Amino acid sequence: MFGSWSRAVLMIALFLSPAAPVFAGGYNLAQYPLRVHIFQRTEQAHSSHRTVDWVEGEGKADLFEGGGARGFDFGFHCGGRLMTSSGFETYPARWKTEGRLLEILLPVMGKPDAMNSCELKVAMKDFAYYRKGGNLSQEPAAAFKEWMEKHQYDPQKGKTQPVNLGAGKGPVEQ
Repeated sequence: MFGSWSRAVLMIALFLSPAAPVFAGGYNLAQYPLRVHIFQRTEQAHSSHRTVDWVEGEGKADLFEGGGARGFDFGFHCGGRLMTSSGFETYPARWKTEGRLLEILLPVMGKPDAMNSCELKVAMKDFAYYRKGGNLSQEPAAAFKEWMEKHQYDPQKGKTQPVNLGAGKGPVEQ
């Protein structure tokens, strides 16, 4: 049917197509449509022979889904350290079990295109977390969504930096 040359051209065309999935560290990012912002975490690393084997802990984060954000508390058990988000940084995520278990992708330090996954056991909240005056605060999810719309901020849609932060009072201060 296809010769090896035709197959190679077809594979290159599919890979370069705008509809082609983006891969990072062997993960198909199209399968991780949600975004997670980690505000705080505590962790305990377990190691042997001066190498971290696994890390466990808990924390607080926001999940960006469906054009809004909801806070959640979480516990985790991962193969490496879990970093808090810097500024408005978010991590790709997907539900493993809706409302209970999220899988997030984390960058591997020193390896720009490498990612590791980590599962978070979550307890969803009716509010969103945000930082104000260096402290972690809460705001009703509906009010936070209004802030997102006003500042054109939606990490799920690639809008990763809010605009017009100086215009009016808002809940978020990173």
